[in-house]
Amino acid sequence: MEIAKADFIEGMAKGMAVLESFDTERQRLNATQAAERAGLTRAAARRHLLTLAYLGYLDTDGTHYWLSAKVLRFSGSYLASARLPRLLQPTLNRLAAQTRESFSAVVLDGEEVVIVARSASVGGQRLMAYGLHLGARLPVHATSTGRVLLAAMNKTEFSAWLKGRELARLTPRTTVDHKALRAIVAQVRADDYAVASEEHELGVHALAVPLRNMKGQTVAALNVVASPERLVPEVMRQDLLPLLLDAARELRPLL
Repeated sequence: MEIAKADFIEGMAKGMAVLESFDTERQRLNATQAAERAGLTRAAARRHLLTLAYLGYLDTDGTHYWLSAKVLRFSGSYLASARLPRLLQPTLNRLAAQTRESFSAVVLDGEEVVIVARSASVGGQRLMAYGLHLGARLPVHATSTGRVLLAAMNKTEFSAWLKGRELARLTPRTTVDHKALRAIVAQVRADDYAVASEEHELGVHALAVPLRNMKGQTVAALNVVASPERLVPEVMRQDLLPLLLDAARELRPLL
C-alpha cells in the first residue's frame, strides 16, 4: 500500500525492524548485532532494545536481549480472529483423521511462507518437520507450499521476486540455482501442484496444492507431509492428490 510521508512514523518502523531482527538463527542479540540486522546505529538500536524490554516484548540479562512470551499476543490474536485459519481448520482436521497424515495451510510473506493452520496426524506415523507449528516461517524456495505460491505469481512478479535473491542451501537436495527454480515453478504452474522431497529438511517429503477464491486468486497453499512411498507419482495421483484437490474445490466458495 501507499502511504504519505507525513503519515509514516519512522520511529515505529525502526522499532519493528529491531523486533524483527530476532529469528531462529539468532535468538539472542546485543545492541551491536541488533543494529547490524536492523540497519540502525548502535545507539538507536540500544534505545529501541531498552524500550521494547521496558514494554515487556524483550527479556534481557543486561547485555543480550531475546523475545519474551508477550510477543505471542500478536500471533494469538491473529489466529483467534483471522478469517482464513478459522475457515481452513475443520478441513485440515478432517483430512488428518481420514489419512493419518499431517496437513498445513500457509500464506506467503516475502521470502518465507507462514503456517496459519495445521493438523497433525492422529494415531499415525509422525512425519512433521522440526518446528512445523502455527506461525512457523519456512523458506519459499525449498518448500512445496512456497513453490505453489510462487507459481501463482505472473512471470514478471516471479522474476522480480527472484532477482538478486540468494537461495539458501538447507540440505544437499535443496534447489539453489535460479534457472533450476524457474523450471520447477514453471512445471508447478502447469501441473497445479508441487512436490518437495528433502529440500527443506532431510526425511521430509511434502505435496501442496493452491487454495483459490472464487475470483481465481491464490490466497494460500495446502500441503501434506507424507512418506516417500505415498508421494510416488502413480500412488500420489490416486491417493493424496485427489484428496487435496477435492478439499481445495470445497473451500473455494468460502475463500
